[in-house]
This record gives sequence, C-alpha cells and structure tokens, in this order.
Amino acid sequence: MSIQFVLLPLFVEVLLTFGVMFGMMYFRTSTLQRGETRFEDIALREPNWPIRATKFGYAFANQFELPVLFYVLTILEIITRHADLLFVLLAWIFVVMRVLQAAVHVTSNNVRVRGGFYGVGAIILFIMWVIYILRIVLALP
Repeated sequence: MSIQFVLLPLFVEVLLTFGVMFGMMYFRTSTLQRGETRFEDIALREPNWPIRATKFGYAFANQFELPVLFYVLTILEIITRHADLLFVLLAWIFVVMRVLQAAVHVTSNNVRVRGGFYGVGAIILFIMWVIYILRIVLALP
C-alpha cells in the first residue's frame, strides 16, 4: 500500500480543519470590523460571538477531538506497517463523516443530523482502533 494512498484521508482531514479555521477567522474578523463584537467582550474566551462565528468556532474546536485519535492511529499504522486496504477504506468513511458533520455544524447545525455523522465516525474510528490493537497484541499481519 503506497504511503500516498494511506495518507490521503489524513490530508483531507487536515484540509478540513484549516478550511473550518479560515471560516472561523473570516466570521470573527468581520464581526469585529463591523463592531458587532467588541474585543473586551471576547478577551477571556467569553462566548460572545454572533451565531455564525460561534458555529465555526465550535466546529473548529471539534476538529481537535476525535481526529487526534485518527492522526495517531494513521501514524502508528504507517510506522508498524499495518496500513492496508481495510484501514484506508475505514479512514475514508471516518473522514467523510467528519466532513459531513462539519458541514452541518457550520450551516443548519441540526444536532440530530450532526450527531449521527459524529456517531458513525466515532464507531468507525473505534473499530479501526480495535482492529489495530488486535493485530499488534496478537502479532497478526
């Protein structure tokens, strides 16, 4: 399995994180420039942003929760040479769920829909970790 093939889902997740960050920066900066938000209202991380900036802020913070476990697992899979087609397929499902969750988060923010995408992604990542742990502990290929 080529390193590019294994890393492509991770690269998409990284680009998603930057995309959400740039969206957050845009909406936060524009609200400050328009005077809708004052610096003293947010100086100590008070949640005083307008709704659109808040959506992007929480969506950005969310990119440092489950995806951290995905990043670690991808690196471990490469180092231990266990990355295979199953890993890549599951990685793509996880990343697609992250993209869909982020899209819902910054638009309608429908919690049921967003939660569904989160839940599927979390289960997929859990399965990925269980497979990896079993392969390492049982010395499987």
